[in-house]
Amino acid sequence: MSGVEAVPVVLVGARGHGRHHLDNIRRLQQQGLVRLAGVCELRPLVPQELEGLAVPEQSPDLDALLASTGARIAVVCTPIQTHTELALTAARRGAHLLLEKPPAPSYEEFRRMADGVAEAGAACQIGFQSLGSHALPAIRSLVASGAIGEVRGVGAAGAWVRDEAYYRRSPWAGRRRLDGADVVDGALTNPLAHAVSTALALDGSTRAGDVARIETELFRANAIESDDTSCVRVTTSDGGRVTVAVTLCAERAAEPYVMVHGSRGRVTFWYKQDRVLVQRSGQGPRETVYGRTDLLENLVLHVTEGAALLAPPEVCGAFMRVVEAVRTAPDPVRLPPSAWRHADGGDTPRRVVPGIDELVAAGAERLGLYSELGAPWALPTGVTTS
Repeated sequence: MSGVEAVPVVLVGARGHGRHHLDNIRRLQQQGLVRLAGVCELRPLVPQELEGLAVPEQSPDLDALLASTGARIAVVCTPIQTHTELALTAARRGAHLLLEKPPAPSYEEFRRMADGVAEAGAACQIGFQSLGSHALPAIRSLVASGAIGEVRGVGAAGAWVRDEAYYRRSPWAGRRRLDGADVVDGALTNPLAHAVSTALALDGSTRAGDVARIETELFRANAIESDDTSCVRVTTSDGGRVTVAVTLCAERAAEPYVMVHGSRGRVTFWYKQDRVLVQRSGQGPRETVYGRTDLLENLVLHVTEGAALLAPPEVCGAFMRVVEAVRTAPDPVRLPPSAWRHADGGDTPRRVVPGIDELVAAGAERLGLYSELGAPWALPTGVTTS
């Protein structure tokens, strides 16, 4: 990048998950691609948090910070319910956006954000990092070639472990609403949102119009408002099925994955690892690990060289239809004490739903909802049609 001016960036929300963005900005600054021009935080970062970076301008006022720094890109990693206003503020100042997922807590807010940003002439990248994986086009090409036969459906599974302190980390954690505003911080819509978006992407059903019907089953073992154990099935406009089963109450944490089922085989994609396993009739299994394009780097190249964005708002429309279905579904069903237990050992208490690891895997394997897979505590909790 010698001779090329680094793109000035402001980071909005630099603590919590924002630390990952700070580390990534540090990495890209070392490559000469970007320059951290400002940090927008309620409490300024201290020098130890900025190790390896020149101390940037800091302010809790994003509009003023953008005006004074002239930053061309804003990376927004703040509570879900703040995304729309911050994105519109940045766009009005002429800054392009990397907006953390989920981009908004409702479909209406998503459209207001996306339309407003586009009207301002700003580019927007949504933070679904798995959409930067080189495995995605490779799998699409393989499936299109007929290598696994006729596609029968796409399943995804996410079995993660979160302790009870996870829901005390911020006022909005585990909330459906806060102070009258939608938040929708549930397993499907935030921590395991990548499972939903990646499954839709592999099905080729990423736009809002690709969705015909959504069925949700939302449950909670923890003392929260939102779901921590849930599943969703999307019927697409061309008759396809995308089923996602997730939990934050697993017995053991596992790598989440998406599985494309065909009449003559299947493809399994562990999206955090960029790892793909192809299993076909009459052939031995083949595993490949792919590279990945960083979304901020892609945004920089879009701004400076016109590269196509990997995760613009238009390819997140179907995901936001799922968010809307979760938002408008009845509140998650509280699991009875007989359906969960406290985990053994550990420094902090956490709740486990016995058998959920196998149930999540069965959802991805059989494209079924929990109520269809024999979970005694599961009943359908919502259906949305287009």
